[in-house]
Amino acid sequence: MNQPLAQRLRPQALDEVCGQQHLLAKGKVFRSTIESGTIPNMIFYGPSGVGKTTVASIIAKNSGMRLHKLNGTSASTGDIKSVLAEIGTLHASGGILLYLDEIQYLNKKQQQSLLECIEDGSVTLIASTTENPYFYIYNALLSRCVVFEFKALSPADIQTGLQKALRRLEQELGEPFVLEEGTLEYLSQACGGDMRKAFGSLEFAVSAAQPEQGVRKISLEMVQQVAQRTAMRYDREGDDHYDIVSAFQKSMRGSDPDAALHYLARLLEAGDLISACRRLMVCACEDVGVAWPQIIPIVKAAVDAAQMLGLPEARIPLADAVVLVATAPKSNSAYLGINAAMHDLQRGKSGPIPRQLQNKHFDGEDAEQKGQFYKYAHDFPHHWVEQQYLPDALVGTVYYEYGDNKTEQAAKAYWNKIKNNTRL
Repeated sequence: MNQPLAQRLRPQALDEVCGQQHLLAKGKVFRSTIESGTIPNMIFYGPSGVGKTTVASIIAKNSGMRLHKLNGTSASTGDIKSVLAEIGTLHASGGILLYLDEIQYLNKKQQQSLLECIEDGSVTLIASTTENPYFYIYNALLSRCVVFEFKALSPADIQTGLQKALRRLEQELGEPFVLEEGTLEYLSQACGGDMRKAFGSLEFAVSAAQPEQGVRKISLEMVQQVAQRTAMRYDREGDDHYDIVSAFQKSMRGSDPDAALHYLARLLEAGDLISACRRLMVCACEDVGVAWPQIIPIVKAAVDAAQMLGLPEARIPLADAVVLVATAPKSNSAYLGINAAMHDLQRGKSGPIPRQLQNKHFDGEDAEQKGQFYKYAHDFPHHWVEQQYLPDALVGTVYYEYGDNKTEQAAKAYWNKIKNNTRL
């Protein structure tokens, strides 16, 4: 079986790696440490196709240690024990370097089995993960490793790699290529920072291009057909999901309709209608709230319409709602108020409900003062009467502070006038 282009072009030295210059540039701590020959236990964290495995392979090749590679998706406890069994043998006289890809898929017991050997230095661990290691890796193992973040490659990095790939393919096929203007630029943008995806799309397009008079012509349309969805990085249970929904809500909260629509498009392109609807409703209630309370039923109606229509038409009412939420006045006063009330309750700060508010109209024999003494607000001017509503232990506590928007300030002025600026 022919090796994929990404494997055939895998860099053999740190200087050949595209991108990750925050780690690999001359003088950076990461590179200086690797070149010193002292290899610490490390965890590489970042999206796929950005060089984690490549850098680990280069380190292993130059370390002089016996290399073992395991993948967390398929490695068993027995596989790990087989590696550890080589400790102290002639085969591993220079030490053992274990490269463990997708470590997040190992269970806690499997991760714990590595603790002793990496603690005493008999095994050096380089692990990689596409998920946040602080959420998915056992804390005791994490504390024995240094975490390095690998970032998505820039379009310029991808284009450099693609140019190298083209030269390699021309050599292998013995034919020159002619690319339509803008082809490499499009591909470098469309791959979502993933070099492996870019190489795969390029190789597919090259295979589809038929030689004409000894030349292979690759059009922009051909690349668009194979790369039209490659920019999507999305996993409904992974970091990408939480990053997108977080960016979606924060963009609406930050009153940026353009960014909010962008992240809505990413959610819908991935088919995640549920997350889009849920975050919209949350944002309408949490971030607009009582600054414009009418927005809540409006957004609910848009969400209902989207769920009734389904994709792709659901994008239309959702776009209406997103723009409305993003451009609406903002207030989180009610959100802060309920959080403060729940915080007090969780700390045990509460108390019996005042007698006048209880749902009973009789008194036991132990009641020192008979009668409920509830004052019905509608029997008084302006439908308000001064009365204790909070439990005794909380009298004077303020949970809700009026926001500085027009709606809440109008309510504040109204009640200040009626209550004569007094408050229990």
